[in-house]
Amino acid sequence: MNLKHLLLLLPATLILGSCSAPDANDLSGGQLDYDQTKKMVVDILKTDDGKKAIQEVMTSDGMKEKLVMDQQVVADTIQQTLTSDQAADFWKKTFSDTKFAQSVAKSMKSENQQLLKDLMNDPQYRAMMVEVFKEPEIQKEMTDALKSKEYREHLQQVITETVDSPLFRAKLEEILMKAAKETANSQTGEEKAEE
Repeated sequence: MNLKHLLLLLPATLILGSCSAPDANDLSGGQLDYDQTKKMVVDILKTDDGKKAIQEVMTSDGMKEKLVMDQQVVADTIQQTLTSDQAADFWKKTFSDTKFAQSVAKSMKSENQQLLKDLMNDPQYRAMMVEVFKEPEIQKEMTDALKSKEYREHLQQVITETVDSPLFRAKLEEILMKAAKETANSQTGEEKAEE
């Protein structure tokens, strides 16, 4: 009998031994036997053979099936936890912290960008978006939104910020200088042609 079998039989032996009637004259002996048995089990488990036996038991298919949680139970628990009123309050409070919201947004930025790029390259998604934008209700809502005072104020603010941007000014100056040179060159060419 190897150590693995001994470890498997040990709990049964302890249970059966504890079920036997104690000798009325030797109550302390029962306690001593328990302590000795406990010490022996602990000593066995600490040995290399004991550790190896535990690893074999834990990696057996039967034990894995018992240890692995039911996936549906996990899914249901997560769903209940995330969709409960307490969870909603928790997420509202957590995302009201600007530092936390900013770090989450930064961490998800590349994944979100990649997702949008993938979706834009997906013919089904593009066709669906075209269909959505063709719906009269959506077109009316978009038109109303574009005509709204809030949108116009937002657009004006964006344009003002863009014009005030040093990068935009430099690019605009570069374009104007290029256009002025082209105009000057074309006028010089016309003057030479007239002579």
